[in-house]
Amino acid sequence: MAAVLDAALADQVRAWIADDPDPATAAELQALLDRADAADAEAVEDLADRFAGTLEFGTAGLRGALGGGPNRMNRAVVIRAAAGLTRYLLDTLTEQLGGVLTGPGGDRPGPRVVIGFDARYGSHQFAQDTAAVVTAAGGSAYLMPRLLPTPVLAFAVRHLGADAGVMVTASHNPPQDNGYKVYLGGRVVTDAGQGAQIVPPYDAEIARRIAAIGAVADVSRATEGWTVLGEDVVDAYLDGVAGLRDSGPRDLRVVLTPLHGVGGALVEQVLRGAGFTDLHVVAEQAEPDPDFPTVSFPNPEEAGAIDLALALADRVDADLVIANDPDADRCAAAVRDPHTAAWRMLHGDEVGALLGSQAAARHEGGEGVLACSIVSSRLLARIAAAHGLDHRWTLTGFKWISRVDGLVFGYEEALGYCCDPPHVRDKDGLSAALLLAQLAAGVKAEGRTLVDLLDDLARRHGLHLTDQLSARFADLEQIPATMARVRSAPPASLAGSPVTEVTDLAQPDPASPVPPTDGLRLLAADGTRVVIRPSGTEPKVKCYLEVVVPVEQDAPQATVGQARRAARQRLDSVRADVAAALGLG
Repeated sequence: MAAVLDAALADQVRAWIADDPDPATAAELQALLDRADAADAEAVEDLADRFAGTLEFGTAGLRGALGGGPNRMNRAVVIRAAAGLTRYLLDTLTEQLGGVLTGPGGDRPGPRVVIGFDARYGSHQFAQDTAAVVTAAGGSAYLMPRLLPTPVLAFAVRHLGADAGVMVTASHNPPQDNGYKVYLGGRVVTDAGQGAQIVPPYDAEIARRIAAIGAVADVSRATEGWTVLGEDVVDAYLDGVAGLRDSGPRDLRVVLTPLHGVGGALVEQVLRGAGFTDLHVVAEQAEPDPDFPTVSFPNPEEAGAIDLALALADRVDADLVIANDPDADRCAAAVRDPHTAAWRMLHGDEVGALLGSQAAARHEGGEGVLACSIVSSRLLARIAAAHGLDHRWTLTGFKWISRVDGLVFGYEEALGYCCDPPHVRDKDGLSAALLLAQLAAGVKAEGRTLVDLLDDLARRHGLHLTDQLSARFADLEQIPATMARVRSAPPASLAGSPVTEVTDLAQPDPASPVPPTDGLRLLAADGTRVVIRPSGTEPKVKCYLEVVVPVEQDAPQATVGQARRAARQRLDSVRADVAAALGLG
């Protein structure tokens, strides 16, 4: 089908090509332009999407598909982002120090930025471009020594006293994506959020300076002068994780998979260093590979992602399966259920409760805060109270969880766990893997499993069962329309229990420390809770479901099993009610 390329769009494309620092994306755009000039409808549509706007910089930094154009991840977009970030750092430090900054080595040194990168396409080049921009502006840029997980970069920000950190990764996104995470610390952020990812208003301040950048050709870039860090920064991270070791048993057979990411060698080093030697790595997924050839989606939460790990676990008769996402900031676990003999993937709320209970026991009688996001289970709050500790709710995302003052443990249900806040103000799939292995080895020595520990928590705090329902939309305008419809006509009951409280989370609540956010919370008379909110990263409305079934403290396992089945049935009914409210078939 013939199509006509808009003249203004064609001029935009030509101007971008002329300013593109990357010959590969310039050639890619030129080829599309040639096809569009020949009335190729697909090329016209592709160019229109690539130039529909600028890839938005927000609290998640940048993330998008690789390719040429302002609405893609590429060197031109990254150089502008690096220039805007550096300008923000220079402005902030100049204001704080009350004068003009000198270059590295002066009495008032310029910004210190540490930069990490994973194995995705373009990551190393984007990291080098960032270092070149920072250096040319009079700052000190520190490039990580090799492909490393996100938690190591988050550690390095605090360890090196850096004013900012940049991690080039798209985490568990599809292979065609890449991203740019920004952390602030050092002299720029000095409160409990030092070393955490950016939150408002930092994101808007950086975005404003990015928008002010003109041509990429006008951005100064050094050809040398940055520092490539040595392995000592990795060793220092490993020393920090080693502080979480216990003196318990180590008889545990573990299957590991990094899902083609950069965490494989390091998680094995963490576990072996702690005394776990019976380790079996999924060979097909062991090495970093930006194509992620064995999985359709490199996220351990996705169906099929850990099938190879489970098959290996069957062959070697493993006790525990641990899977990290590609940048190793998330950790998934599977165990053989002693009641069914089948492998069972633990939900993020279940792992959060296990690790949270472990952390609470370590800090009982002292001070400390356990924290989780508003869409995570209420079980952590009960665990904290039982151990005499405080609990805090936060908005979703570790940029909020990790900056809770006094934090000793934080998590959210999407497989993220902050186990060592003094060292890493972010989720960390490596330290979580160590703590899970220690917990599993300890209960194995008693002839029990992690599932038995979950049953113990149910006896003490009630059986909390959670699940999620998502509605994906091709038309993004349907997302606010769906939220408005649910707000105007929320379900009157959930699984037969009347809804007694409807809270619009977008409305300010003076009694709550959680800032307003687009979402709705429903509470039913029987304790069922549903939180409905638009996704911050995908074209979805997500619904987080939780039911609670009381269990006697001395209940036998059969009774706990009955409670779990009853909770599952109730949760399925809640799912049906919420799906109907969303208008899903």
